[in-house]
Amino acid sequence: MRLAVLVAALCIAAPLAAQQDGGARLGTRPPQPVITAGAEGEARVTPDRAIISIGVETHGTTAARASTENARKQQAVIDALKSLGIGDEQISTVNYSVYPQQSYDPSKGDTAPRIVGYAVSNTVRVEVRKLDQLGALIDAALGKGANTINSLDFFSSDQDESRRSALTAAVQRARGDAEALARGAGGHLGDLVDLTSESASTPLRPMPMALEATARAKTTPISPGEQTLTVAVIGRWRFLPDAR
Repeated sequence: MRLAVLVAALCIAAPLAAQQDGGARLGTRPPQPVITAGAEGEARVTPDRAIISIGVETHGTTAARASTENARKQQAVIDALKSLGIGDEQISTVNYSVYPQQSYDPSKGDTAPRIVGYAVSNTVRVEVRKLDQLGALIDAALGKGANTINSLDFFSSDQDESRRSALTAAVQRARGDAEALARGAGGHLGDLVDLTSESASTPLRPMPMALEATARAKTTPISPGEQTLTVAVIGRWRFLPDAR
């Protein structure tokens, strides 16, 4: 609101008579004052998709041993996911790393860090298209050797209708603010000059995961709930002073 008031004030600050005189001297038409206002609109969205990151971390005295064990477990995890209906196109590797594990103990005569083993981490990104499968998928992955669940993000695969409804509400709100500004400045709104939309917050809603959950329940309970889709618009209208 403060931004809209400032823009409106700058646009209509100069007296119209002075603008007309200046335009006459220069032989050009004086600029038309405008009022600018921005607003946001919201809509509620029910998620029907999820993206989950499932990782396997293994350790070994050599990099090769750690890698071999990691490959065995991660393949078992992927096979378990596929057995529950997850397709190849829904699974992608997003991280693979091998790094040494070091120890430094001066009491044992260490003069510098020494490598005592290796850790291998492999993380896959899984797109889940049936949310009622989530609990079973997580349990199956953990049961086959997964030991890190990095994130769980919910989203809607079809949110165009909700987004357009939010845009309509945002435009109405922006116009209402612009009309109030125009009245306060002693005039009213003219034609719309331009109208733009801007990106605001769009759901992917993250959910922290706890590996202990499977120890307390037969199937890990997951609830996506609802999300708020937010859009923003900025509009500019011509300012028409009331006759005096």
